[in-house]
Amino acid sequence: MNRSLLLLAGLLLFPVGTQAEEIGSVDTVFKFLGPDDKIVLEAFDDPKVDGISCHMSRAKTGGVKGGLGLAEDPSNASIACRQTGPIKMKDTLEDGEEVFSVKTSMVFKELHVVRFFDRKRNTLVYLVYSDRLFDGSPKNSISSVPIRPWDKPGS
Repeated sequence: MNRSLLLLAGLLLFPVGTQAEEIGSVDTVFKFLGPDDKIVLEAFDDPKVDGISCHMSRAKTGGVKGGLGLAEDPSNASIACRQTGPIKMKDTLEDGEEVFSVKTSMVFKELHVVRFFDRKRNTLVYLVYSDRLFDGSPKNSISSVPIRPWDKPGS
């Protein structure tokens, strides 16, 4: 197998970019074989905006296929982003720019978080949605973070 095919296969199997930290999970469906279906809670920071952290919940399929990474996860996700420190833009922001993504099936489906800047209201808006190679899902969730000065607690 040539090197470019190996590189492509590696990129499909291993996520690149912002990584989420798993905060916890709850089981939703018991499975006799393999892990249970569950809702996973994850956290990640905006890679281009200091002082913004997001928490996301998403459905994860269990069972034998889920345990082997072969199952397709449902398109259900929710997001909440908040100011967690002084907001500082590290670079120019582009509307619809991807902040985070995770594969939710072996090849064809992915969950995305993208950012928009509502200049009129001086607010960052984060959108989570799922797409698939042939048909995506209209299921989505948003979170808005107004850009405000950061006061140290107790001052």
